[in-house]
Amino acid sequence: MASADLRDELLCSICLSVFNDPVSCFPVMLRCGHNFCRVCIGRVLDTQDGSGVYSCPDCREEFQERPALMRNINLHNVAERFLITQQEQEEITGICCTYCVDSPVPAVRSCLHCEASLCDKHLRAHSKSAEHVLSDPSTSLEKRKCSVHKKILEYYCTEDAACICVTCSLAGEHRGHRVEMLDEASEKKKNKLRDVLQKLTTKREETEERVRSLEKQWRKAQEKAAGEAERVTALCTDIRRRVDDLEKKVLSEISRQEKEESLSLSALIHQLEIKKDELSRKMRHIEELGNMTDPLTVLQEPDTGDLCDPEEEGGDEDTGGHDKQPHDGGDLDVAVISHTLHTLCEVISGIRSGIYVEGPADILLDVTTAANNLHISDDLKTATGTREEQKRPETAERFQDYQVISRRGFTSGRHYWEVEISRSGGWMVGMCYPSIDRRGDRSEIGYNNKSWGLGRYNNQYSVIHDSNKIRLPDKISSDRVRICLDYEAGQLSFYELCDPIRHLHTFTATFSEPLHAALCVWHCSIKILRGNINWKKPL
Repeated sequence: MASADLRDELLCSICLSVFNDPVSCFPVMLRCGHNFCRVCIGRVLDTQDGSGVYSCPDCREEFQERPALMRNINLHNVAERFLITQQEQEEITGICCTYCVDSPVPAVRSCLHCEASLCDKHLRAHSKSAEHVLSDPSTSLEKRKCSVHKKILEYYCTEDAACICVTCSLAGEHRGHRVEMLDEASEKKKNKLRDVLQKLTTKREETEERVRSLEKQWRKAQEKAAGEAERVTALCTDIRRRVDDLEKKVLSEISRQEKEESLSLSALIHQLEIKKDELSRKMRHIEELGNMTDPLTVLQEPDTGDLCDPEEEGGDEDTGGHDKQPHDGGDLDVAVISHTLHTLCEVISGIRSGIYVEGPADILLDVTTAANNLHISDDLKTATGTREEQKRPETAERFQDYQVISRRGFTSGRHYWEVEISRSGGWMVGMCYPSIDRRGDRSEIGYNNKSWGLGRYNNQYSVIHDSNKIRLPDKISSDRVRICLDYEAGQLSFYELCDPIRHLHTFTATFSEPLHAALCVWHCSIKILRGNINWKKPL
């Protein structure tokens, strides 16, 4: 058991050979610590040259540059000593001559009739009769004889898939069965095994190619995720910067207006204080005159009406002067502030609309699914109902009447596409699974649990899924309709492209298959348009 474990450690994991050949099977080591044959790992790295990334076949550790191969001399020496020791043990414990009882002598042939192994000496003296069949040395001679008749197994019964003797084929339970010589049957089986080996080799190569493809997709997914993360980080950084700038601008405007208002009110207060002091002085002088007992002094003073400044009073009356009430100091000029906040709202709205869709979906119609009463334009964008048979070959993928689906299907993400519809005629637009029926009543869009649609029939507009029809309260006045898909959220929405955009209906479901665009056209035309990337989802 220990020898087997040691042998496993001395095997190259690519060719499964022991590191014993000093040229082709000399062990080399990668930086991750795993060892391989020099030639084997060289071939693996050659296949990875085009990808730009190298990886260890055992642990999948990646290297940006082709790794240098370091010779592992110690491991080579251990493998060499192991093989020498194993060879010596095999020579000691090999098959020996049955008749050399004094000392073990290696056998060169085995007699199936005698069930004995023979050395060169005893082989020369052995019987040469036909019944004494010789073979390579073997320890399981009894297994080469029939367990019933004790005769050598010479034939192969193809009906029972069993090795038999001559008696079994002539008088035994295999009598009358088709038999072959062992060598012939063995060669046929080897040929079958070679075919199986070839198929398994092909499958393994396909599997390896698939693994490499998935690893490439994995790396692309990681790169895309890193790019998206970087984009989101940059977007958030820009948003924070713009919000900080807007905050500084608003606060600066508020501070400026507060300073202007403070200066104005301070100057007015100062003027009023001066006026108050002058009025107090005049009031004291009048009070003094009122308290005088000498009439001559009182009469010699100017008239009391002269104590007031007629020009000042007149100025106050004409212009409002200092007695005019100042406006409320709390009424800031909010025009700049409102404009700034409006700009911030536009930023947020742009972010919300940008998150909703990945971009317009480029939809092309699949002619192999188009019914023979539909004409498909050369650019695969327009479907028109027609009475003229298109004479396309009937296949299992083709719809029976008036329907067609897109080549492309969506299994993730958020997408939208638009259609332009004729003013007259009946139609249905929507999305469906590729497993939708192509024949019968349940094949029509919306009349099964594998499709969702918006349509017009007899000038009535409705949405429908699984034969459940919801009539729309208003008619669709525009000739353009948008279909929006959010696969992960399980939402399929329909919008009328009028001004402003009008939401018609949203289906909610747990999607389990790819979703394809689907059209049903009765004696009118539907044209698929590219989406408008500047469109914003209504908030």
